[in-house]
Amino acid sequence: MSKEELLFCPLGGSGEIGMNMNLYAYGKENNQKWIIVDLGVTFADDSIPGIDLIMPDPGFIIDKKEDLLGIVLTHAHEDHIGAVAHIWPELKCKLYATPFTAALITEKFKEKKIDITSFLKTVPLNSKIKLGEFEIDFVTLTHSILEPNGLSIKTPLGTILHTGDWKIDPNPLIGNKIDEDKLKKIGNEGVSAMICDSTNIFSPGRAGSESDVRDSLLRIMESKTKRILVTSFASNVARMESIFYCAKKTGRAICLVGRSMHRIFKAAKKCGYLKGLIDPIEPRDAKKVAKNKILYLATGSQGEPMGAMNRIVNGSHPDVFLEEGDCVIFSSKIIPGNEKKLYNLQNQIVRNNIEIISEENAFVHVSGHPNRDDLKDMYKWVKPKSIIPVHGEHRHMQEHVNFAKEMQVPKTLLIENGDIIKLLPGDAPKVIDKAPSGRVYLDGNINVETDAQSVKDRKNLSINGYLEITLLVSNNGKIKKPIISYRGIPEKENSDHFIFDMEDEIFNICRTFSLDNKNQQKNLIDTIKQNCRRIVREKTGKKPFTNINIARI
Repeated sequence: MSKEELLFCPLGGSGEIGMNMNLYAYGKENNQKWIIVDLGVTFADDSIPGIDLIMPDPGFIIDKKEDLLGIVLTHAHEDHIGAVAHIWPELKCKLYATPFTAALITEKFKEKKIDITSFLKTVPLNSKIKLGEFEIDFVTLTHSILEPNGLSIKTPLGTILHTGDWKIDPNPLIGNKIDEDKLKKIGNEGVSAMICDSTNIFSPGRAGSESDVRDSLLRIMESKTKRILVTSFASNVARMESIFYCAKKTGRAICLVGRSMHRIFKAAKKCGYLKGLIDPIEPRDAKKVAKNKILYLATGSQGEPMGAMNRIVNGSHPDVFLEEGDCVIFSSKIIPGNEKKLYNLQNQIVRNNIEIISEENAFVHVSGHPNRDDLKDMYKWVKPKSIIPVHGEHRHMQEHVNFAKEMQVPKTLLIENGDIIKLLPGDAPKVIDKAPSGRVYLDGNINVETDAQSVKDRKNLSINGYLEITLLVSNNGKIKKPIISYRGIPEKENSDHFIFDMEDEIFNICRTFSLDNKNQQKNLIDTIKQNCRRIVREKTGKKPFTNINIARI
């Protein structure tokens, strides 16, 4: 007879930074109950045209949704909650989140016109919930967003600490300090395994405090005599409050620019944060304020094409603009993969004789993740019997394993997405099986597989262009001059055009086929497509996406 066991399975966020989705299961084999911890996204690059968001493939847990007890969210960053509104309709389970995260989740579902009220359960800070055999205790941490939580997951077999994203900030400015006492208590009671953030494992010392960033930003702003524009992650509410503080101290009005900046500001106020600040003004009113009396806080710190910063720099924003002598402060780090588009944006700013201040030349940002000294403290408090690194690329996770061994942790385990790990019972966690894992693209507002035809077609179109040929057939079956159109195919000046060759080829092919026979019509279309693509390839080097139409007139 099989015994009860506690399982862990990441479907996203292991071997990568982003797209976090973690599963826990408890029970006997073939009779287990499951929970999901976080359900996030990562962002697509230019290699997948038309795709903005990438999500973990939820197929494995969708097949088990009858045994799914709920989704528990640690905090409100997109890489932890961004997929919820897109995947939840396939699960329709309870959602658990602290107030700030719940407020943002509610807005996401409103945008999709889904009433989540009866499913979303708001969990007070530092409280517990019980889902089947899982007793989950929310532990207050510090991070670069409001209300980050670790999860102490207690079961009849033992306790797991799922850290989520965290750092140690002795003065976070907004929100509570990390609950050191609670972590020590959990550690003293015994932690069988810790599932831990690996993002900054290569960074020595400590991550740093938000209060130090505020002081540095104020010193910088006090020396500026023209417009100041700060761009940062909208989710960093402590940074937002620091910018408001600096605006007041320097006698400047403040203006929020970008939809997500307004959304986060509204959610934070609703949850009782950001009290006692000066009121922001609208962009249309900010235009009337003297240059030395206005401060903008905008989205788009990563150079996103649709971000407010890009629109401002490119001159397409209706109300906000920059001039020679103004100052732009990038109060954020560069997310790996965004370097090219961000540096392009910054080069454009510099060409306009506008000053740039960033973490490359000033102290304007601290990370929200633990450096090595922060990790040392967590290990001392929790004293885990084993460690499983997550929230990192493979190089981060391997280094975290090495670090844990230095910290005398008895057992370590290096994992990847899809691994099914038996946490308990046993002396050490071990991989016992493999779950199907992968990625799902959000294509428009539809979830598609990575090999979806729409994605393949778009890649082909972006690389090779488009060719369309329409055959005009008269009532007596004769072929008239074909209509040929194309996009994205290069042309060489003063040379024979490939269209003339295609026209000749089409007439020659049509002589050998009967358009009254359906099978022959299909063969005709296939032959024309193949031969015309060959002509274009020989003339231009491109293999265009080709479409053949037959129109009877």
